[in-house]
Amino acid sequence: MRVSAKAEEILEALWIVTEEQGAVAADFAALGIEANDQGLAELLGVAYVEVLGERVRLRPEGRDEARMTVRRHRLAERLMMDILDIQGPPGDDRACEFEHLLHHGVDTKICTLLNHPTTCPHGKPIPSGSCCEQARANGEVGVVALTELKPGDPGEIAYLAAGDVRKMQKLMSMGVLPGTSVKLLRTYPSYIFKVGQSEFAVDEELAREIFVRKEVE
Repeated sequence: MRVSAKAEEILEALWIVTEEQGAVAADFAALGIEANDQGLAELLGVAYVEVLGERVRLRPEGRDEARMTVRRHRLAERLMMDILDIQGPPGDDRACEFEHLLHHGVDTKICTLLNHPTTCPHGKPIPSGSCCEQARANGEVGVVALTELKPGDPGEIAYLAAGDVRKMQKLMSMGVLPGTSVKLLRTYPSYIFKVGQSEFAVDEELAREIFVRKEVE
């Protein structure tokens, strides 16, 4: 059951506080709401949440909708920043607007277009959908940041998310281009990877901007 945009924002914040940060509940201030908030009233009406004093707890009935809300938001971030190249705060703002337009089916198409990414541009996990599970079952692992590979993992460069022209030029000068095979060698003290017969070292920040389609071993 889809709820209003305001209610979705509350569910998203609740998921992050409880499921990702490990808290049992979130207080009104953390959610940016007051006791008489209309979005909160809507969620109470469908039994997705419960209020404990001045704190809000996500009920099991609302967990799936909260999870999918986070998924839609982070897929929207990927679309805005990786495909449409809208970076930084403008990209975040557009993603916040766009996520509320997604519904089941559309988010699946976007996820497939992006090749089932596992993290958002900020490195936070994207909850998987049925399309991701099917892709994994078929051996289609999806696209991850270079930082998510383990030493020895091979892959193919899918795309570069570097918004800075100098960073992009640096990567291109290394031969880091979409479709190129890559193999991660080390992760400390810097990320060392092999492209062709050459080895290169980059810091974690730049490594996060190299997205790789993992190869099935």
